[in-house]
Amino acid sequence: MCAKPKTMMIDGMPVLIENEKNILEVIRKAGIDLPTFCYHSELSTYGACRMCVVENKWGDIEASCSSVPRDGMEIWTNTPKVRKYRKMILELLLSSHCRDCTTCNQNGTCKLQELARRYGVSHVRFENSKTVPEIDDSSASITRDMSKCILCGDCVRVCDEVMAVGAIDFAGRGSKMKVTPAFGEPISTTSCVGCGQCAAVCPTGAITIKNDVAAVWDALSDPNNEVVVQVAPAVRVGIGQMFGMKGGEDVMGKVVSALRRLGFNKVFDTITGADLTVLEETNEFLTRLENPEKLPLFTSCCPAWVKYAEEKHPELLAHLSTCRSPMQMFGAVLKEQYKNTGKKIISVAIMPCTAKKSEAKRAEFNDEQGPATDFVLTTQELGQMIKEAGIVFNELDPQVVDQPFGIGSGAGVIFGVTGGVTEAVIRRVSEDKSNAALRILEYKGVRGFEGIKETEVEVGETVIRIAVVSGLANAEKLIKEMQEGKRFYHFVEVMACPGGCVSGAGQPVGTLAMKKKRGEGLYQADKMSILKHSEENPTLAGLYSGVLKGKVHELLHRTYVDKRIK
Repeated sequence: MCAKPKTMMIDGMPVLIENEKNILEVIRKAGIDLPTFCYHSELSTYGACRMCVVENKWGDIEASCSSVPRDGMEIWTNTPKVRKYRKMILELLLSSHCRDCTTCNQNGTCKLQELARRYGVSHVRFENSKTVPEIDDSSASITRDMSKCILCGDCVRVCDEVMAVGAIDFAGRGSKMKVTPAFGEPISTTSCVGCGQCAAVCPTGAITIKNDVAAVWDALSDPNNEVVVQVAPAVRVGIGQMFGMKGGEDVMGKVVSALRRLGFNKVFDTITGADLTVLEETNEFLTRLENPEKLPLFTSCCPAWVKYAEEKHPELLAHLSTCRSPMQMFGAVLKEQYKNTGKKIISVAIMPCTAKKSEAKRAEFNDEQGPATDFVLTTQELGQMIKEAGIVFNELDPQVVDQPFGIGSGAGVIFGVTGGVTEAVIRRVSEDKSNAALRILEYKGVRGFEGIKETEVEVGETVIRIAVVSGLANAEKLIKEMQEGKRFYHFVEVMACPGGCVSGAGQPVGTLAMKKKRGEGLYQADKMSILKHSEENPTLAGLYSGVLKGKVHELLHRTYVDKRIK
């Protein structure tokens, strides 16, 4: 006999209770947009902001995010008492909040601004007695302005629970409570890896992406500069969201057209750098395979993961690939290619990642020509420049990237999603290059947004064990189990952001469903690529016989050192 389904009454409507962990999820399933600041389904429940309160049938107020749904429960989401309660919360938050909204980076996307408008809060009765703190601009990746902090705790939880870094936490009590690094030190002196996930979840602009748009405008305006730009794979499936386009739509052609209108002299695709990385990393892996003591090989494409390893797991640095990231490989190639043009070469990279800003400033990537990459702009910053220039993005005619680096493979495209690096390497080492083999590989366990994935592949007579990890907390869990002898792998791909680069903090803020659509967009771009394997890219042969000749290690490789906070 079937059990009677459980239901609850929401605003007089019966709603089925399925596997929801709290009332809030049931309410949203019923099509009601209940406001929140501190709730994220991927994080633990905190229940601090109280914006999601509802009224039960006895007239009591309770937070829906921390209340378990029960059969027969009756709640109301929009009563006079609830509306008054929410308006009071908003007024109290605004009373101690910086209200320079027109000059705030979050203007137009600020959750506090949005809800104040939604609930008609046009006047704040309480005096702001808080002193204005100094802005922490010490990081190359993010900027902290605590005058805009509402103590929702989103940044603290994502840093601890998802990234396992714990660079910030609550300090003080009562009205003196604040979010800060230990002892109030600048964020740059902490174990922060620059991933920017704190900025991605911050609802009010207290933590934002470091903005380098003005510096790039200056570079473009100088006639003595030759400004070259590369665009990462994940950007093409993310930026369209800023212009109302379909989630995950590949708009690389429009991006190229927009960059040319903005004044960039040469426009390239970072998949060329990704193809280079596949060849170099595969060669390194096959060499290490002959010496088991040098295994496993951990990928080094993600700068946030590299910094995490330097500071928290220096014992793993000997196992970290010496390959530069695709951005830094290609940046070095571009500087070498155009060094004799008679102009100063300025290399710009458009990335989905805030940690790339820090990576570009690392001293080990400098040579006599300066840094391999001079400026990194995020997807959001590029969108800002396009809007500032008055370009109607949706109406642009698509264009192709410049030669001599105008060809890339599908293997390079999928670098932007978790498992993409692994799949590209498997394609490289696999003896079977047929389309059937590619289709089989799709079901090998490397695709999908799971935090930890495993697969096996045969290389000669050896069965290679591979792990794919996204989210540094998952990486920490895997490393611990490996060190305890519970797991063994030959090759480990690590991406700091859950889901990979498509979920980077420099992308437009999106739901998990939106991030998955971006990943699907990259796989679709791979399907439309004529070349499926990095070694098929004819551009690479020209590179190895040209600008890279005698300089492969110098331009494409680096080693990393212990950077633990002493």
